[in-house]
Formats: sequence, structure tokens, C-alpha cells
Amino acid sequence: MDAEIERLTGITRERALRIDEVNIYERLGPEVFKQLSTAFYTAVFADDEKWFRNIFKGSSLEEAIQNQMEFFMQRLGGPPLYSQRKGHPALIMRHLKFNMSLKATERWVYHMQNALAATAEIDTDSKGRMLDFFTHTAYFLHLGVTSRHR
Repeated sequence: MDAEIERLTGITRERALRIDEVNIYERLGPEVFKQLSTAFYTAVFADDEKWFRNIFKGSSLEEAIQNQMEFFMQRLGGPPLYSQRKGHPALIMRHLKFNMSLKATERWVYHMQNALAATAEIDTDSKGRMLDFFTHTAYFLHLGVTSRHR
């Protein structure tokens, strides 16, 4: 799967996992994760493409922000709030019910790029590490979910 993700994104697994070389949570703090997730989901819920907005119709804006914020904080060195509230992340299993097409994945990454750019409190190094990791993970989910639907 790593070779296919690299082919689709140009991001190697090693490059994506540079995220683990530093503690991004300690570097940024919880409020920045809230800002990032709020910027992301505000744009997603207002997306011009109804098919894309419909992917998230089963969640409220507040629930989507909280889930993403807590998962990101946990994965990037913070407290395990996501797991305490929802259990193991099990990313592929949690995303089986969503449209994880290549088109949807590209749209998700587009919104994340914009959210990262709009969150001025995130330094350039952290933004690069986060974008690589989030992009790699999004395509990992795309491949993992779509392979189970075949």
C-alpha cells in the first residue's frame, strides 16, 4: 500500500512519519488544534459540492470538529482524549461508511491544505510535517476503505 500512496501523493511513508520526530501537540497546544479543525470543518460544511458535504451529513459541525481535534491532538503527542471518549481510533473501520473515493480524498486534502494555511499559529515546519502526514493518511484511508468495498 505504501508504494501506491507514494505514487498517488509523492509522499513516502518515511516522509509522512517525520510527524513523530517532534511533539507537535507540545509545540502548538490544544487551542491551535481547535482552530485548525474549526477552519477545516467550517469549510467542509460550506463546500460548494453537495456530494462532498453529504459525506459528513451524519455529524454535526461541533461533533466533527471535536472528533478531528481530539484525534489530531492524541496522534500528535497530546492526551488520549479521542480514545477515552470513542475507543481505539481504528481509522479504516471508522471510515467504512464514508465516501472515500479518490475524488473525495482529493477534496479532503484540499480543505486541509487551506485550513493549515489559514491557521497562522502553526509554524512552517509543523505545517509541512502535518500536511505530509494528513495527506498520506487520507490516501491510506482511501485505499484501505475502497479495497474493502470491492
